[in-house]
Amino acid sequence: MEKERDLADAKSYTSPIHVDKVSADQDFNDALEFRVDSVDKIPIVAGSHNDESCLIISKLIALRNIPKNHPHLYFAQLFGMGDSLSFNLAYAGYNVAKDVPYGLLHAVLPYLFRRAEENSSIAGSTGRKLKIIENERRRRQSVGL
Repeated sequence: MEKERDLADAKSYTSPIHVDKVSADQDFNDALEFRVDSVDKIPIVAGSHNDESCLIISKLIALRNIPKNHPHLYFAQLFGMGDSLSFNLAYAGYNVAKDVPYGLLHAVLPYLFRRAEENSSIAGSTGRKLKIIENERRRRQSVGL
């Protein structure tokens, strides 16, 4: 993000990077609302680990009477991230995909580090996610799994 901003300054153009996460989330959510209205023409993959953004699009789907499993509508999270979100969306009947980045290590690692750094839900909800895991462990023990 810093390199992109520095390049914009050096080349005298407006930085394409949002000033903060709040503005990035707002633009993402606005784009979802815009896109849901044309889901029959252009497929949507809502790639987000943000619980609030996923809730917003699920509410839009319900308001527009779009089937949860519409073939042009998917939620997606990175493999190994947002698993509780992916599980709950799939359990609720939505199409869910897991993104698996691949390529040369020197190309993939910076991308994954950037996603982890940008993903405030990882840092902000670690305690909640650990509680979900612990509850699932207890549930499985109680039924003998």
